Amino acid sequence: MSDQPQKSMIPPPGQPVIPFVNWGGMRALYVKEVKRFFKVQLQTIWAPAFTTLLYLIIFTVALGGNGREVMGHPFATFVAPGLIAMGMINAAYANASFSLLVGKMQGTIIDYLMPPLSTGEMLVALVGASVTRAVLVGLALWAAMLFWPGVDVIPVHLGAVIWFGLMGAILLSLIGVLTSIWAEKFDHAAAIQNFVIGPAALLSGTFYSIERLHGAFQTLSHLNPFFYVISGFRYGFIGTSDSPILIGAISLLVLNAVLVWVNYVVLARGWKIKS
Repeated sequence: MSDQPQKSMIPPPGQPVIPFVNWGGMRALYVKEVKRFFKVQLQTIWAPAFTTLLYLIIFTVALGGNGREVMGHPFATFVAPGLIAMGMINAAYANASFSLLVGKMQGTIIDYLMPPLSTGEMLVALVGASVTRAVLVGLALWAAMLFWPGVDVIPVHLGAVIWFGLMGAILLSLIGVLTSIWAEKFDHAAAIQNFVIGPAALLSGTFYSIERLHGAFQTLSHLNPFFYVISGFRYGFIGTSDSPILIGAISLLVLNAVLVWVNYVVLARGWKIKS
């Protein structure tokens, strides 16, 4: 029997060997990115969860005394869902903004460009890994808050929790991937975190209801996409919201679609990656 491969098994020139979607390659990149942050899970999962729990302690002690309520709920119960969402979006950005940037800094970016992956497949794998990290941080926080005295984090609308949690994680993952493409050193990624992501997260209504703000500041809050993530995610737990839930859900979906297109275009052109 001949050892030569049969001619019928060899695709003709120009015919793709991997048709449609390279599921195996996309899964391999996703697993690689997940293993990368899971090897240092004390730093990437548990440390952010611990830091966010400190926020809960500080703000409930400082502002939650004397039976204070916000939107008809105890302050601790009001603030807890927002802290979970904030921990998730920070984790998503941290993971995504590190992926391609470390490849550029260490000269291993070819490991992302050489495999037979399309632009869309690479983007899905990178965003998927970042969302996975965000979900793990969120679950760790939620599990800890279940046993926290005076905090009720049993979901009322599970669909809203899942939708706004995923939309927020995807939003920050896409921003993180775009940052890792643009950044030339770690200081650039840190600058976006410190001067854009951090302030936007803190001014998103995590610790207060925008109903108590002046009209102009309410308008500014409605221009902050993080506000819709926090408000919608909180609605899933307490059943009340200070924003239109449907408008927030659609707005985040549209914004994520725009960011997917932007990321796809810059990745396909190899901007600051292939040059």
